[in-house]
Amino acid sequence: MITHHEVLETNEMIQHENLDVRTITMGISLLDCMDSDTEKLKTKIYDKITSSAKDLVKVGDEIGNEFGVPIVNKRISVTPISLVTSGHGQKGCIEVAQTLDKAAKEVGVNFIGGYSALVQKGSTKGDIDLVRSIPEALSVTERVCSSVNVGSSRNGINMNAVRKMGEIIKEMAFLTKDNNAMACAKFVVFCNAVEDNPFMAGAFHGVGERDRVINVGVSGPGVVKAALEHVRGADFETLCETVKKTAFKITRVGQLVALEASKRLGVPFGIIDLSLAPTPAIGDSIAEIFHEMGLEHAGAPGTTAALAILNDNVKKGGVMASSYVGGLSGAFIPVSEDHGMIDAVNAGALSLEKLEAMTCVCSVGLDMIAIPGDTPASTISGIIADEMAIGMVNNKTTAVRIIPVLGADVGDTVEFGGLLGYAPIMPVNKFGCEAFIKRGGRIPAPIHSFKN
Repeated sequence: MITHHEVLETNEMIQHENLDVRTITMGISLLDCMDSDTEKLKTKIYDKITSSAKDLVKVGDEIGNEFGVPIVNKRISVTPISLVTSGHGQKGCIEVAQTLDKAAKEVGVNFIGGYSALVQKGSTKGDIDLVRSIPEALSVTERVCSSVNVGSSRNGINMNAVRKMGEIIKEMAFLTKDNNAMACAKFVVFCNAVEDNPFMAGAFHGVGERDRVINVGVSGPGVVKAALEHVRGADFETLCETVKKTAFKITRVGQLVALEASKRLGVPFGIIDLSLAPTPAIGDSIAEIFHEMGLEHAGAPGTTAALAILNDNVKKGGVMASSYVGGLSGAFIPVSEDHGMIDAVNAGALSLEKLEAMTCVCSVGLDMIAIPGDTPASTISGIIADEMAIGMVNNKTTAVRIIPVLGADVGDTVEFGGLLGYAPIMPVNKFGCEAFIKRGGRIPAPIHSFKN
């Protein structure tokens, strides 16, 4: 039973502390849409998505209005498309991407994820076709998001795929050079990707999931910051307890919205993803939480420890509030989506190397980072390899969403708009790694992967 006090407390979080339900995401399996005829495949995919999600936006809006909880995005995730388009070639993959985009526009969702391939141990012909199609597919569509999982703690890192990712990202940047390399903002490279992630660009509907499912992502950096203001100067035990209790309250809101959406849509409830995902808005920043903890800027000594505290206690509070906390729950550190992170970069407090260190304890990895457009593909692959190694060895999800902006250099700022925000161009280490990346093959899994 939700008490009167909890209702008032929730209203305060929504009105003054930027609490929101970041997304209601419907996962849809497309495995039953497979067909050797490309036109029939496209028709089956379009029909299944539009029939399954026809009421998603309407129901999301109704719940948001009735409960007074802002629901920022409505999204769809689908089965990794490389599993569905095998045998249809690169052209067929692009046509399916356009079908996904058309279906997303028809039902009115903000994004559709799952233009994805899982190649951590190797690639099939279908995987290769899809990966090669990604630059064109993301440049000719508006709402399609893509991901490739190139490593895991169980299988190691597919370095052939890592090398290809650098080339793919550079090609996407070129094809959308007139739009600040926007295709790159819709693409992420993973190690240890999860199958129930509601957040873009990495969302896809795992093969172990039900035919349809509702996942909800909740976000509240502003709520956590406001709570910490009341314990300013207190010891770390008090700080941790405060974060944990606040995360519990935020998750309760998400659970209520998720169950209501599940009931009204007649689709099973999946998971709550409680992630402190910032926005460009003032008061909705992970970096502001660091400042409240006692750091002058994000990136100052102590930042990694502060992030570890935040990430761990967000998860502890979330799992006490719901039995089905999943996805990527914890703290995100996307640069372009957090005005405090942007300020830290501009002040010289936050570098790419410090961000990489922080990814050892955050929920994802190097996210929404703009770099000079002349950065070599091999250097981008090297950055990806480093991040994948962190995920593989530490048995955690890590990711890279990096944006080389053609014509831009360190000191410039690029605008992406909406939740994607804006980003300063960050300097990249000038020393090369091309010979290392060209080795190819697979980095074997670490010794602690042998657990069964």
